[in-house]
Amino acid sequence: MEFYQVLKTRRSIRKFRKSEVTSELVEKLIAAAMLAPSAGNQQSWQFIVIRDREKLDAVPAIHPYCTMIKQVPVAILVCGDPAGKKWPDFWVQDCSAATQNLLLAARAEGLGTVWTGIYPLVDRMKGCRNLFSIPDHIIPFALIPVGWAEDEGFKETSRFKPELIHEDVFVGK
Repeated sequence: MEFYQVLKTRRSIRKFRKSEVTSELVEKLIAAAMLAPSAGNQQSWQFIVIRDREKLDAVPAIHPYCTMIKQVPVAILVCGDPAGKKWPDFWVQDCSAATQNLLLAARAEGLGTVWTGIYPLVDRMKGCRNLFSIPDHIIPFALIPVGWAEDEGFKETSRFKPELIHEDVFVGK
């Protein structure tokens, strides 16, 4: 799929078919995530691939807006790992870029995803730590359900708003 078509048709998908996603495809998505820019190339991320049905089904108790996870065969939890990094305060930007790469790679492969936020909500982070045995120095950031969309919800759209662009100085409110 052409790059700009990927951008224009990426959507948050919340209805999925009961179809498997191969380990090879998941690895390809994570490899794309790892190509993201990071502060000083520190790559302050870790990824947890979740296929355990009981764990996936337990997520909505932690994250009330993640009920669609019960439909997918796999989810990827993006975590921050700032410990020992030269620029530890930039892990959020690093993980955001990695998450966006993952979402775009999934769309290019025809997969549906939705970015469900974990960080900075303490209850969600604590719930993920407990459910996925995450050590204290690793920070749960975003949980991405991955699967095949139930329907073609990938309609092209434009979100371009010229009023949000300023030249040289900020003008407006």
